[in-house]
Amino acid sequence: MKNFKNISSLVIIMAIAATSACQQNSKTTSTETSDTSKKSKYLSQPLISEIYTADPSAHVFNGKIYIYPSHDVESGTPENDNGDHFDMKDYHILSMDSINGKVKDNGVALSVKDIPWAGRQLWAPDVAFKDGNYYLYFPVKDKNDVFRIGVATAKNPVGPFKAEPKPIDGSFSIDPAVFTDTDGSTYMYYGGIWGGQLQRWNNGKYDINGSKTDSKKENEPALIAKVVKLSKTMLGFDGAVKDVVILDENGKPLLTKDHNRRFFEGAWMHKFNGKYYFTYSTGDTHLLASAIADNPFGPFKYQGTFMNPVEGWTTHHSIIEVKGKWYIFYHDTQLSGKTHLRNVKVTELTHKADGTIALIEPIKK
Repeated sequence: MKNFKNISSLVIIMAIAATSACQQNSKTTSTETSDTSKKSKYLSQPLISEIYTADPSAHVFNGKIYIYPSHDVESGTPENDNGDHFDMKDYHILSMDSINGKVKDNGVALSVKDIPWAGRQLWAPDVAFKDGNYYLYFPVKDKNDVFRIGVATAKNPVGPFKAEPKPIDGSFSIDPAVFTDTDGSTYMYYGGIWGGQLQRWNNGKYDINGSKTDSKKENEPALIAKVVKLSKTMLGFDGAVKDVVILDENGKPLLTKDHNRRFFEGAWMHKFNGKYYFTYSTGDTHLLASAIADNPFGPFKYQGTFMNPVEGWTTHHSIIEVKGKWYIFYHDTQLSGKTHLRNVKVTELTHKADGTIALIEPIKK
């Protein structure tokens, strides 16, 4: 009887252990299924998860892909419409041998503390190469809290970069995007409303008490990005800054109230089949849009939306060609779920037969 009791107890213990193991396995399977389900809703996965990155400006140098993103951090700054919670301190440059290759974080390439004139907020940068030198263009608020655009130089595409002692003369606002044409001429496209302060500039002067959003003139042409040719030294502007005029289907400028089409921020330029593609973010409506011209100054004819909203408030991109295929680098908030802690991604981009760009759905329906 004693042995029988021992055997019964053992059977009960084994049964409990088996049930517990089944429950644990069930929980693990459920979690894994949940993670897989979450991942599967996105068109692409983050390129890197060790740090938060956004606003990726991608380029191919010597057959290798380099990505120049913002480096998002949690600074504890309260969220507001001015974007103060995007309080970046430095830049990390990423590199990869191929689109599907391993991504390397090359460490800090430039820090805000190493920019003599800088105050705070290192926002979306871009880079250009000329005559053996790499030029990193960056927006940062000066010590008066006004965004200016600076430049730093290096001999290596991953830096470290050394900043010039002063911002580029005549520069203002945010999001510099640098495009070198087939004739060797280089242009900078820049600007952004709301936190980008473009609406506070008029005739070269900054109005500290100006609008916090846009021009406030709903039925007038919307504020637009700027374009300027860069000097031969790549350290300054060559000639006057011009407006990037975007026209609708009737040849009229897009209006301030047209939030689904008007420019907000995040300019980019690429050239395809002899045409110049100005692409940009509509900001508060979270779309990426394109406009096409026959020359780098425009005017540009609006072509439509080519990427629907990502997860998160902001949307910012770059477009490059790699081995005969075109790709868009962009960001969302898959890893954090927080609008100021983003992660960069990449997916293929298609130019349609009519010259427009095929619509991309970053979140699967």
